[in-house]
Amino acid sequence: MVPRDVEAGSTTEGLPLAPSLGPSLENAAVAAHSTTVDLRVVTISGLSIAVAGLAALIAQLLTRLIAFFTNLAFYGRLSTEGMSPAGHHLGAWVIAVPVIGGLVVGAMARYGSQAIRGHGIPEAMQQVLQNESRIPARMVWLKPLSAAIAIGTGGPFGAEGPIIATGGALGSLVGQLVATSASERKTLLAAGAAAGMAATFGTPVSAVLLAIELLLFEYRPRSLVPVALAAATGGAVRYALIGPAAMFTMPGLLPPTAAAFAGYLVIGALIGAASVAITRAVYGIEDAFEHLPVHFMWWPALGGLVVGGVGYFAPKTLGVGYDNIEQILGNHLLTAAIVVLCFAKLVSWSMALGSGTSGGTMAPLFTIGAGLGATLGSLLLRVSPELGIDLKVAALVGMASMFAGASRALLASVVVVFEMTRQPLALLPLLGACTTAFLSSSLLMRNSIMTEKIERRGVRALTEYTADFLERVAARDCGLCAVVTLRAEQSVATTRDWLASHAAGSSHQGFPVVDADERMIGVLTRRDLFDAEDAALPLRALIQRPPVVIHDDQTLRAAADIMAREHIGRLPVVTRAEPQRVLGILTRSDLIEAHSQRLDEQRRAAAWFRASRRRT
Repeated sequence: MVPRDVEAGSTTEGLPLAPSLGPSLENAAVAAHSTTVDLRVVTISGLSIAVAGLAALIAQLLTRLIAFFTNLAFYGRLSTEGMSPAGHHLGAWVIAVPVIGGLVVGAMARYGSQAIRGHGIPEAMQQVLQNESRIPARMVWLKPLSAAIAIGTGGPFGAEGPIIATGGALGSLVGQLVATSASERKTLLAAGAAAGMAATFGTPVSAVLLAIELLLFEYRPRSLVPVALAAATGGAVRYALIGPAAMFTMPGLLPPTAAAFAGYLVIGALIGAASVAITRAVYGIEDAFEHLPVHFMWWPALGGLVVGGVGYFAPKTLGVGYDNIEQILGNHLLTAAIVVLCFAKLVSWSMALGSGTSGGTMAPLFTIGAGLGATLGSLLLRVSPELGIDLKVAALVGMASMFAGASRALLASVVVVFEMTRQPLALLPLLGACTTAFLSSSLLMRNSIMTEKIERRGVRALTEYTADFLERVAARDCGLCAVVTLRAEQSVATTRDWLASHAAGSSHQGFPVVDADERMIGVLTRRDLFDAEDAALPLRALIQRPPVVIHDDQTLRAAADIMAREHIGRLPVVTRAEPQRVLGILTRSDLIEAHSQRLDEQRRAAAWFRASRRRT
């Protein structure tokens, strides 16, 4: 059988047919037989690697741009050497620097693209879900430039969000320039985003996980392979340009005891609740800006006024602040200093992000989370010294838990902190604490800091990925309808009389037409039979197109797909050994009925849960 309209990226197994079947059945449309990978995956992987190389270079360029604007704004010199704004000597004039940066970013948002506002990941998610992963080409340069200006003039952001958005825009652009499907463009978008993150942090594995949890909305080899290769490429470029050292160096950690592990679980749960409060605060501030009687172009300048004011009293809140994270992780700051720093950072960052300027969320969340984790660890040690909590591990746990609770990217949160620090002894506490943070956050708030914005726009973000139930059921296992066939040589008039008699089976909407040897030669519908002008014609003469069939070992998902593609409601089911013999008829009702098994399983689980609660 030769398939028609086979979906890109899938293949259908051709079947040898007996010469006597005739041209109709030889050209039968067969449901596509999907494969996990094929040569198309190789092509997309090659494009992903190319995108990754460019995204990694853009990531390094963004880092240099941030350093350039930092040196220019706070030290009045032309240099790309990495510097912290905290060492400036501007005095009270420092308040004006973020305001000027906000004015520039606001103008770029008004006259360039509003999509540069915020940290960029929600916008990328929305393009995936609503616009077939099409991102305007101008975002490839607008987003990194606006982020570099915002951060370089003191914005309390990290570079990871903007570079993820930029890498995604680059992948989307390549997908639009090359002939790709929407699914392949999504893969290229995620590949660019993952490569950007890997090149920024040197965290290729967590970049893949973040792409799966926030951008791909699926877990399939067809998308996983290109994204993984892209993340590896981004990490390799970073190693080549910067070196393989961990992003944050830490002294040795203590192996976690059972008591300490329990303490880390508590810290994770508390920070998960705190992440909800922070998410609501950010969106509350954003709502407040929405009610201001001025154009959104001016909002980043107003947010910059707060950033500058906070930065005047707490200079360490200005800029990315990776050095702050390293000091907290190394236990080099007193608890009081950590509390002040993290509170000031929270105020500065939430006001800046809520005002709609361009910047990321990961680094600020890491700073606040690490500080909160270290503070909670210190409090637990004072209450119960026997817990044996390591304050450095508590800071790591807090750092990862804050991101896990805010973003709901559970696995990415665990692995990214491990890759940043290369501390294997922290893996167990990280996994436990991030899970409790994820749990408490999910119980307290439906959406995350990534999905709240697009949910408010009416875009439903998928957060649970399950295997398609229809993929689990083969056509032969779903109770096929009895086959009611028509003889090829009987006349149209005779068939019409039978349909009008209301005999058993005559109410069906479609009928396989078979020859004297019970071999199918086509399918006719009631409309075909009643629209025929010559009632004396044999049914064979009415067959105008090849039949659409499905093999008995194919899944109901394949059946549903070909029904939708061919605009039909019934499929003859055939075997591969004898494709001309009809085993049964599969209908739309069979597809709906197949879900009854899944619903029965859910009802039994709910009944068991209710019974167990009564027993306890």
